[in-house]
Amino acid sequence: MKILVVDDHAVVRAGLHQMLASMMGAEVREAADGAAADLLLVDWRPEVVILDLGLPGPGGLALLPGLARAGLRVLVVSMHTEALYATRALEAGALGYVSKNIAPDALLGAVRMVAEGRRFIEPAIAQDMALQRIDAGEKLHRLTPRDLEIMRLMASGRSLSEIGAVFAISYKTVANTVSLIRTKLGVSRTADLIRLAIEMPDDGKGGAAG
Repeated sequence: MKILVVDDHAVVRAGLHQMLASMMGAEVREAADGAAADLLLVDWRPEVVILDLGLPGPGGLALLPGLARAGLRVLVVSMHTEALYATRALEAGALGYVSKNIAPDALLGAVRMVAEGRRFIEPAIAQDMALQRIDAGEKLHRLTPRDLEIMRLMASGRSLSEIGAVFAISYKTVANTVSLIRTKLGVSRTADLIRLAIEMPDDGKGGAAG
C-alpha cells in the first residue's frame, strides 16, 4: 500500500512512517505542507493520504477539496477532537477522521478502511457528531419559518440589509429578529449563528419543523 503522510511536525511524520511501514508493509512518503504534497502527487499516486489540518499556509481543510476531486482517499489525523472539525473535514472530502490520541491498532484499522473506500470516524468523535445533530434538530423546533429563511439567507452570505429587502422589513427589524434567533438557539455571537446556519439541513427542517 502507498501512503502519503502530510503533517508539519517531523516527529509525527517519522512516527507514522515507521508504524505504517513496519506494521502494514506500506510504502510511505512524507510532506510537511500542501506544496510539498502537490509535488509528490505529480509523479506518485498514493492509495491513502494521511492529512493533518494544522498545516502552514493553506490548512488541511483548504487542501481537502482538491485531493477529493483528484480521487484520493484521505484520512484526517488531527489534534482536534471537536465534532465541528470532523464535520467540516468530511464535508470537504475526507473519508475518515481520527484524533492523534487514537490507539495504533485503531489507526491502522482506519487506514485500511479508508484505503477500501469506506468511511471511518473515531467512535468518540462520531458520537459527539450524532449528539450535535440531535441537539441542533431539537433547537430548530423553536424557530419560525421566517427564522429559518433568515438563517438560510445568512448562510448564503446575505447582509442584514439585503435580508430586510427580501422581506420588505427594516434593517432594525431584521437585527432584532436575528437577536431573538440567537436566544432561541442558545448562541451569543452572530458568527456562531452563521456557522449553525451553514450546517443546517438544506430543507431548513432538520426533521424538526414542518
